[in-house]
Amino acid sequence: MPESVEAVRSILDVSRESAERLSIYVDLLRRWQKRINLVSGKTVENLWTRHVADSAQALAATPHAKRWMDLGSGAGFPGIVTAILLAETPGANVDLVESDQRKASFLRTVSRETGIPATVHVARIEDVVADWDAPVDAVSARALASLSELCGFAAPLVVQGAVAVFHKGRDFSRELEEANRFWIIDLVEKASSIEPDSRIVVIRHLQRR
Repeated sequence: MPESVEAVRSILDVSRESAERLSIYVDLLRRWQKRINLVSGKTVENLWTRHVADSAQALAATPHAKRWMDLGSGAGFPGIVTAILLAETPGANVDLVESDQRKASFLRTVSRETGIPATVHVARIEDVVADWDAPVDAVSARALASLSELCGFAAPLVVQGAVAVFHKGRDFSRELEEANRFWIIDLVEKASSIEPDSRIVVIRHLQRR
């Protein structure tokens, strides 16, 4: 049976409008994938489960967050998915940080075609975060960097009250051990509903050792 939005509905409720936007997004990604490498070619046939539903776990982990910053957005996972799911929520916005010009163009195209509350920043993460002074409820990242590096990126936002939500893979335990050498971390580890060996990590407090 072909994949569909039902994969996302296994994670959280999806309105008809959000389902339509997600379908537009997946169609755009398939088309752009032929020109630029947005996701691993091995996962293209499993976009709904492997990427879209997996990304929906970020919002599911912090459902009250409305203002997000997504670091290293790439193809839009999880940032674009979060913005789509929040499109009907008053006051919602997702800031997408991506330094690659071609990927940023893709993100802007998706934002325009779906009408979602998203803003694309074509810059390095460190530069955006260093000058950031707007409220942020949550900061996300998926398949970007080690946990220790992610803590470094997100710390200025977490100190201001944001919650960090990171997708981590089977090496999470090793990454946490390494991160604990440099950071005091208050985190909750949630098992992924999509990848048995993966985790959704929610961090509410960070302090450099």
